Amino acid sequence: MLKKRQTEVYAVGQHIPMSAHKAQRVIDQIRGRSYEETLMILELMPYRACYPIFKLFYSAAANASYILDSEKTNLIISKAQVHEGTTVKKLKARARGRSYPIKRSTCHISIVVKDISLEEYIEVDFLPWSKKPGWKNKYTNMIDHNMYSSEGVWDKK
Repeated sequence: MLKKRQTEVYAVGQHIPMSAHKAQRVIDQIRGRSYEETLMILELMPYRACYPIFKLFYSAAANASYILDSEKTNLIISKAQVHEGTTVKKLKARARGRSYPIKRSTCHISIVVKDISLEEYIEVDFLPWSKKPGWKNKYTNMIDHNMYSSEGVWDKK
């Protein structure tokens, strides 16, 4: 019998103080890349969004090495998403007692890392839930088969 094995691990960063568009520009470059390639790209890109994404990717790789017990060289980024977070709205004091609105946008980033050396399905000899249910044997004896026969209850007077 085949059982699905866990081959993907994720890391989520919430309320990261940058716009989702700026983070999406970096995420599009690293999606589908290997571990070493992603580290090189994130260290050499000149964008401010690279550092929080680097920390998040490093966390996902650490989760994979701990949970899946795999080496970091076998990891690829299978899914990377950026969503808009909450927008913090402030008022900045201006001349003549007026105010000017300031919007600080945040984003949520999730990175899913997959180990390519692991097989998705493993063969298992026995699974505890693969036993046939015991209720069939328990309740089939409750039906009185003599009731429907020629000598059963319906024919007696």
